[in-house]
Amino acid sequence: MREVPVSDDDATSLREVTMDWFCTHRTLCRGAAALVLPAALIATIVVTAPSGAAAPDPLIGVVDSIAGIAGIELPATYGPETAIVVLGYGLLPDGTMRAELGNRLHAALIQAYMSPESPVIVTGGNPRNGVTEAQVMADWLNVRGIAGHRLHAETEAGTTVQNAEFSARMMEALGVHKAVLITSADHMRRALDNFLAAGIPVVATMTPDVAPLWAQPYGTVK
Repeated sequence: MREVPVSDDDATSLREVTMDWFCTHRTLCRGAAALVLPAALIATIVVTAPSGAAAPDPLIGVVDSIAGIAGIELPATYGPETAIVVLGYGLLPDGTMRAELGNRLHAALIQAYMSPESPVIVTGGNPRNGVTEAQVMADWLNVRGIAGHRLHAETEAGTTVQNAEFSARMMEALGVHKAVLITSADHMRRALDNFLAAGIPVVATMTPDVAPLWAQPYGTVK
């Protein structure tokens, strides 16, 4: 997979995306209202900023100040033993992404920046116009700064059950033993059941609708 340099325009666009995510995603945490703030915002902007560009001090200041408020949980970071697994969604007939898949990838991008040592598995076959869901997903993440060596495309799965089974095989080959599962909120329950049935310990989940949604019944994230 080719590495694509990130331009000034891409960096600006990505900042706008992460700021939108910061402004709009809120959740309830153990019954108390809490703003879920992705620590990845800082890493996203710093990593994608053009060489020599100054860090966005105002945004970092906001992140730092809110992160210090008691009761706010930040999304966890993970190491190389935990894969970020992103489930695909049907492509349009011309092989481009639907909005639903783009939303999942935005969530995956944040988690990938938060956990720079974690491999990223994108899973989905169902080719359209000669390209699979996983190929489109991997290219999208690569263009936005996720290194090619971290991206692993599982291009055969046609169902959620196969997403889980084929991802389990890939994780075993990579020597990875746990997963952060990323899909849409209305798909998460079924996806969790399938991944657990495939023997994959899911330590946390993340959706573009609510992030992060901790997988409390399946182990507390420390």
